[in-house]
Amino acid sequence: MTPNHNEFDDFIDDDEEAPIADTRADGRLLRVPLPRLSPNRVNPRKDFGSLEELEDFGRSLKRRQIQALPVVTRTAYLKLWPEHEEQVGNVDFVIVSGERRFRGASAIGLPALECVINDDVAESRKTFLDAVVSENIDRQNFDAIEEANAVDVLVEAFGTARAVAEHYERGDAWVSQRRVLLRLAPAAQDLVRRRDLPLEYARKLGKLVKDHGWEQAEQLAWWEKEQQRQRERKNAAAEARRTPPAKEAVTEPQKAAVAPSFTAVKTQPEAGRASDGSAAVKPAKAPAAQPVKEQPARKADTEARESGPTEASLPEPRQGGTAEVPTTDTQPAEPGEAGADAGWVLPPGLGWEPVLHGLMAGMGELDRHKLTKRLSKVMEEELSAAEPSSP
Repeated sequence: MTPNHNEFDDFIDDDEEAPIADTRADGRLLRVPLPRLSPNRVNPRKDFGSLEELEDFGRSLKRRQIQALPVVTRTAYLKLWPEHEEQVGNVDFVIVSGERRFRGASAIGLPALECVINDDVAESRKTFLDAVVSENIDRQNFDAIEEANAVDVLVEAFGTARAVAEHYERGDAWVSQRRVLLRLAPAAQDLVRRRDLPLEYARKLGKLVKDHGWEQAEQLAWWEKEQQRQRERKNAAAEARRTPPAKEAVTEPQKAAVAPSFTAVKTQPEAGRASDGSAAVKPAKAPAAQPVKEQPARKADTEARESGPTEASLPEPRQGGTAEVPTTDTQPAEPGEAGADAGWVLPPGLGWEPVLHGLMAGMGELDRHKLTKRLSKVMEEELSAAEPSSP
């Protein structure tokens, strides 16, 4: 006969004799008093939170238990691990997963929890461990060290790391990256649990421990040095952001590469006279390169075409004559116009070569071309003027 509600409450007070209440017709969903339950001894999870956190969780379960605990019978469990008989004790069921719910309920004195019995989970150690671990792995409830212990237990049950990876449809690295954390010393593992040692560095340290056999002191010393390197890199990056980039200095070879400006040079006559009685002219030295600002091509062409010779570029005038020098506010006439280039000519007997050598030494190719055409025009006019007019 099924006990009524009042009778059930009376039974709850007697932990050892409290009955198991069937809450469903199929008999699988049961309300089981806590003293009739035992956690399994192969759960890799060890951190269930502080007492305060468990009490908060227990009060939540008292208001409403959303999820029932999966359990197996004591008999089915001890067939897999008979060595656990003493630890399990005289209970009816062993919890598969949900030990935190059991601890939370115990923290506030909750009398019972709803459970689902399923002995199929205890078919083999492999199936039981899969049920214990998979819920936490899939929900990422484990801390990294607990997960490493769980994967290690699975490898022992499945036989190989490859078998575990294939069962959970993961790569081989998924297994090795977790098991390597078990090489860390307890103090280093505590840093991982508290997330003071990030997993990236923890796995790197685990590989170093494997290669070099480091003890705990050496592991912690490596992490201290690694943190110092991180701080130095961070400070260097911050300093680089605060410091503006320096302007690039112009070197002497770069200065020399700047195109020189045209500078007219007045030739200096040598002391004495040439053998033919004309003034001897010494070729001028090439002017030093001068840096100039780049001008637009059209403006430069116009200035080169319209500007006449300067005083420094003119040859010495004839004896008794005065050379006319165009001023800056009076432009010379274009070639071919009346009076063009009037008032300055080469002295008699003086060749073009010394003059051209002195003037063209510091010119660019375009300026030399223009000057050559200009001087050719002047020579033609000189020769034409020197010919006797026809009767």
